[in-house]
Amino acid sequence: MKFSRYKEKKLVIFISFSILILVLIGFYLESLSPNFKSKAVEPKIVEIERGDSILEIGRKLKENGIIKSELVFIFEALRTGTYNKIKAGEYAFYPYQSIKEILIYLKEGKVYLRRITIPEGSTLWQIADILEKNKICKKEEFLSLAEDPVIAESFGLPGPTLEGYLYPDTYFFHKDTSPEIVIQTMVENFWRHWEKYKEIAEKQKKSLKEVIILASIVEKEALYFKEKPLIAAVYLNRLRRGMPLQADPTINYALRHFRRLTYKDYYSVKSPYNTYLNMGLPPTPICNPGEGSIKAVLFPAKVSYLYFVAKGDGTHYFSRTYKEHLRAIKRIRNKKFNKNFNSTLISGRQNIKKENL
Repeated sequence: MKFSRYKEKKLVIFISFSILILVLIGFYLESLSPNFKSKAVEPKIVEIERGDSILEIGRKLKENGIIKSELVFIFEALRTGTYNKIKAGEYAFYPYQSIKEILIYLKEGKVYLRRITIPEGSTLWQIADILEKNKICKKEEFLSLAEDPVIAESFGLPGPTLEGYLYPDTYFFHKDTSPEIVIQTMVENFWRHWEKYKEIAEKQKKSLKEVIILASIVEKEALYFKEKPLIAAVYLNRLRRGMPLQADPTINYALRHFRRLTYKDYYSVKSPYNTYLNMGLPPTPICNPGEGSIKAVLFPAKVSYLYFVAKGDGTHYFSRTYKEHLRAIKRIRNKKFNKNFNSTLISGRQNIKKENL
């Protein structure tokens, strides 16, 4: 009887232990599977900092809903030998990724790349602001390199800064990318695009620096693509005749502020960038032009225009003589006066109606 009870007790322990093992195996296998099967979910950005332990990494992933169990994640990291090979950085994980896939990402350093767009016509300091805002690199660190003549020389550029040679485009960088890598990527992109126009510029006896300086002015002057060849033609015609460029954006660049200029600005801003006071091209490009502006300088419109004035809608009146130019200015002023006068009339009529009511 005693022997039978002993055997019964042993059997109960064995069955209980077996059930526990099965439960643990089930929990382990379940935890290895993704949190969600649906792929219609947004990624979660998780930052793994330098020095984070495997326990801290597991906690971050669990808190963000990426994994089901910290314990199983830690066990897998130890079992696969990944725990001490994890690379720091910012990662984009989806809840439908398995622990195995997550560990591969962490081991290989497949960090999240931030998408940034550098608009055509951006200056060095505007690019620096974009980079810092998106946490790519520090503004001061970027500018200290971008404005260094030695750096410009190392890339085979005329310098003294990289203004004009950081190609405006969409880029992908991870958080805290070194400014050296950012600059190298943008300059290499510039050289790739310039390759298409290098021989054309040489045939026209235009240097790289001359083309990019003029293209940068065209970029800042033209709002519409169709006007770029016309604006380029005006400046090229003025240069051939020995006339000052009188380009407003060059003064804006000297002021480091692109605003509407006053008559006083034209003659009070003492700078080599003031093309009202100085003949020829400014010392450097005044922004980083796009391909359309570069192309416009090399393929300008075949016109004899020497002047242009803004209409106020983003387009311009173009003139061959100073007399025509003055007439265009008068036409624009009359339009503005009539518009303001009509606006005042309408406003007055509305007030009369209100008073009558």
